[in-house]
Amino acid sequence: MTAVGGEGTFDVVRHPTARRARLAFDPATGRARLVIPKRAALKPALAWAEGQRDWIAAQQARLPQAVPFAPGTTLTVADTALTIDWIEGGRRAVARVGDRLVTGGPVETLPRRIETWLKRAALALLTEETADYAARAGVCVTQVAVGDPRGRWGSCAADGAIRYSWRLILAPGWVRRATVAHEVAHRIHMNHGPDFHALVAVLYERDPTPARAWLRANGAGLHWVGRSPG
Repeated sequence: MTAVGGEGTFDVVRHPTARRARLAFDPATGRARLVIPKRAALKPALAWAEGQRDWIAAQQARLPQAVPFAPGTTLTVADTALTIDWIEGGRRAVARVGDRLVTGGPVETLPRRIETWLKRAALALLTEETADYAARAGVCVTQVAVGDPRGRWGSCAADGAIRYSWRLILAPGWVRRATVAHEVAHRIHMNHGPDFHALVAVLYERDPTPARAWLRANGAGLHWVGRSPG
């Protein structure tokens, strides 16, 4: 459920293992979450959360800057700076022309069309890189797909399908490729044990720790690409 707090709305989650009320903040969404025990009284928990408005405001002040899909916005796509070039009366289709993403059509549908183009570009690149790492590992990947999850950058199913966040195309290439190596390694080790991490390093041909650290420090900002300020 969603409750209205002093600093706006926050989500209320009843968790079966929670022992007391606690607040969490998701920088990817900009929302606070009140977690309470399954059978706890809601009213006192809400009153306590209301008293944490200064903490919520401090978290909101640290949020990444929104980067809208708007005319003139420059995006880093697969390590290349591309500027959105909207031409009034031009074709709706988005086309890359040098260092520009050129498109026309209704300006109000521009964000949706830019995101669609980015998703297609991400799928093509991640499919290619997954095939490369799969060949190195000697494994079969049955499908590659992209989505927009908030909590993970990739996942590997037992049937060999791998799914990524399309927003990886906005990250540095060395970070994206570390994520691909990570997911491909799950085709052999469906766990995060020592053998798994050793295989990731072999496939990636370097220590993937800096890539994981980059995503922890900067990943939330990728979720603010495509959002309008405010």
